[in-house]
Amino acid sequence: MIENESLLIRLLEQNEYSQFRSAFLNIHPYEQSEFFISIDKENRAKLYELLSAREVANFLGYLDVNEDEYEAIFDEIHVNYASEILEHMSDDDAADILNQLSEEKRITLLTLVSQDKSAVLKSLMHYYEETAGGIMTKEYVSVSTKMSVGEALNHVKVQSHHAQTIYAIYAVDDDHKLVGVMSLRDIINADPSTSVNEIMSTNVVHTDVSTDQEHIARDIRDYDLIAIPVIDYQKHLLGIITVDDIIDVIEAEANEDYSKLAGIDDAKYQEESIFKTAKKRLPWLILLTFLGMITATILGSFEDTLEKVALLAAFIPIISGMSGNTGTQSLAVSVRSISTGDMKHKNKFKHALYESGSGFISGFVCSLILFLIIVILYGQPLLATIVAVSLTVAMTVGTTIGSVIPLFMNKMGIDPAVASGPFITTINDIVSMLIYFTLATSFMSYLI
Repeated sequence: MIENESLLIRLLEQNEYSQFRSAFLNIHPYEQSEFFISIDKENRAKLYELLSAREVANFLGYLDVNEDEYEAIFDEIHVNYASEILEHMSDDDAADILNQLSEEKRITLLTLVSQDKSAVLKSLMHYYEETAGGIMTKEYVSVSTKMSVGEALNHVKVQSHHAQTIYAIYAVDDDHKLVGVMSLRDIINADPSTSVNEIMSTNVVHTDVSTDQEHIARDIRDYDLIAIPVIDYQKHLLGIITVDDIIDVIEAEANEDYSKLAGIDDAKYQEESIFKTAKKRLPWLILLTFLGMITATILGSFEDTLEKVALLAAFIPIISGMSGNTGTQSLAVSVRSISTGDMKHKNKFKHALYESGSGFISGFVCSLILFLIIVILYGQPLLATIVAVSLTVAMTVGTTIGSVIPLFMNKMGIDPAVASGPFITTINDIVSMLIYFTLATSFMSYLI
């Protein structure tokens, strides 16, 4: 809740429009967007009358809602007013919103905005949403390599009103191919008569228009960039991606990975009907049901062992649970290392060996504790040994599986986050039960 939300609502409902405008326009656009989405349709209608299209455009890009809510919002707004809002929005934000709307509404709005704006928006909407082309903006500053520094500075002043950032300035040749980059500081500190060619850096960190947004986020992080230029296969400068857009990407990718690790869809909680949510979760659950039947079959095949030594059943939850827990921990570490790019600098075999060693040490310590508890409570050192050895092996194998499966999936070009926690846990259940009952059956004659 924003600090003055109750005051703003009261002013709006009491028709104190002048005071409302003053208070509303005095808060940050993000807080304006939070207030906007919190009020009802009737109060939003008042808001449209009180604010200009430019003032609405200023906060609309901060909205974080789904496509149905965008559709509902634009249903409330007259199409001419809506087209004015899009006209004043940054190109990438406007394109993102249009992609959320119905085709009919999208076509109508594209015909009402200016021809130049429409052409830019259509070009941005052409790219896949999660690629460089889908998140870039065409609002950047570029200068010709033929310019002097003085001419470039004047050009920057003209372009700055429509640019998202002016701290990184890109140099292009006559074919608009990216050839260099410089900072605003470089231009200000250089002699006005100096050529742009002399002060620019030709070592430009850039990204291809089809590059996945996750890779771009890593590049911006690794090279500590404010923005990264986007080029096509012929090195033509198409746009830039700014760090504020990448922050949104990082959050979205993290949410997606966490959802996949849990074996669920990454849709926001309660935004869809319970039937649609169930439909999206069912494929994983059905797969896990069949895998669970394998565990049940294993237990059934060792029915004689369980009948003769019923106490074995008491330790099934501990062994399968601990194996699953260590596997999930190892899975999380591996998926994170892959998604952040850290795995590129690691030896894959050493990583798996490291995780296995960690699982063995953890398993040995937990097994030692469990061994002592069983001996004290039940007075059966052989049973305690079987349980302890099974737990150590199961936890070692569990961490190995948790680390190796994501590496294998990444090698095959599959998102490693798909190797979800429930999937790894179920696989480890199968392996741990095989280990446990094979050992128990082997020493059956000594247990009876």
